[in-house]
Amino acid sequence: MRWTTLGAAVLVTGMGASPARAQSGDEAAVMAVVEGMFDAMRAKDADALRALFTEDARLVSTGTDAEGRARARVVPMADFATNIGSATAYLDEQIWDEEVRIHDNLATVWVKYALFVDQQFSHCGVDAFQLFRGADGWKIFQIADTQRRQECWMPPS
Repeated sequence: MRWTTLGAAVLVTGMGASPARAQSGDEAAVMAVVEGMFDAMRAKDADALRALFTEDARLVSTGTDAEGRARARVVPMADFATNIGSATAYLDEQIWDEEVRIHDNLATVWVKYALFVDQQFSHCGVDAFQLFRGADGWKIFQIADTQRRQECWMPPS
């Protein structure tokens, strides 16, 4: 059975159909954390957000300033969770084209995203999540993202 599964995986990968492949148990668990973060954002649930992060997790947002210079802004995830919990606007970050990589207790997830604020497009980019698997499961310890308002892609229908 193992060789049949391996052979099928090689065949599917060789045909360029890897986005349709089934996720492993670890990949599904990692994506559940990532998707849980966006569910908590939509619900403005700061406590649910905090439960998904390590204690010292951080968000690094990259982009350009008003003069077009590259910038990186670091925000502790505790502050991010507080800001989301007190937001007055409805935030809906939609993700697609997920790529999950796992080695031992480290996982990386790369996704395209588009953020909508009160159902209006705000910006797009790429989110790169880093997760650690500890005694209490997978937790996000860092998110890095790009942010752009022009030349954006939109989520598939």
